[in-house]
Amino acid sequence: MAMNNTLLSLLLLISTLMSGGAASKPQPIMLNNQQLVVVVTDSWTDIQGDMLLFERSEQKRWQRVGEPSAVVIGRTGLAWGLGLHPAQPGQQKVEGDGKAPAGIFALGEAFGYLPSLKTGLEYQAMDAGDYCIDVKGSPYYNQMVNTREVGSQAVEGSSEAMRRDIHSQDELYKKGVIVAHNPDNIDGAGSCIFMHLWRAADKPTAGCTAMDEADMDRLLAWLDKRKHPLMVILPRVEYALKRAHWQLPALPR
Repeated sequence: MAMNNTLLSLLLLISTLMSGGAASKPQPIMLNNQQLVVVVTDSWTDIQGDMLLFERSEQKRWQRVGEPSAVVIGRTGLAWGLGLHPAQPGQQKVEGDGKAPAGIFALGEAFGYLPSLKTGLEYQAMDAGDYCIDVKGSPYYNQMVNTREVGSQAVEGSSEAMRRDIHSQDELYKKGVIVAHNPDNIDGAGSCIFMHLWRAADKPTAGCTAMDEADMDRLLAWLDKRKHPLMVILPRVEYALKRAHWQLPALPR
């Protein structure tokens, strides 16, 4: 049975209280996090937003890199995800809700269809057997697997074939970055969150953040694993509320 938002929210808050409260969780952005991908939307239900890139200066201050670019997110907007931020009250991300996870998240490997990409991240070229498992109850939930290693039965029912050009005849995963949402792979709490190419500027995703290929190329070339990049995705009002406490950069007016 699917875990509803109210139950998941209650469990998260109980877990937070048992561990000493939200204040006991380390500051989500550390000094060694020198790159920040910020995505902001006008509300919790908007499907479109702006992506801004920030890098720390020698004085440890955030400086914007380049101009904002357009992105689309989940078809039903945003809900709180599981990442580096403390547990938050309100609607929580669950599997199949069509929402992108809000909060602060580490960025992992780049992936795609090509043998290599220009990027400072680790890169994994996908093949026809690569899947990200979004099936609730699977022992591989929210994990990347290949049928050569786990067998074809292990990926049955999963909609996240990583070579979409082969399985779905589209280019959405031609280039992308893994967003470390739900790093403990909690069943039903949302899976397989990426930054990837969009269908169009007005076509939302199932929960990822998508963009034009030129903007993805710019993002990939800029990201550097040595700078421990993070992603922040929030509605603008929530961003303003969290800015001082989470030590976020100022947004342009």
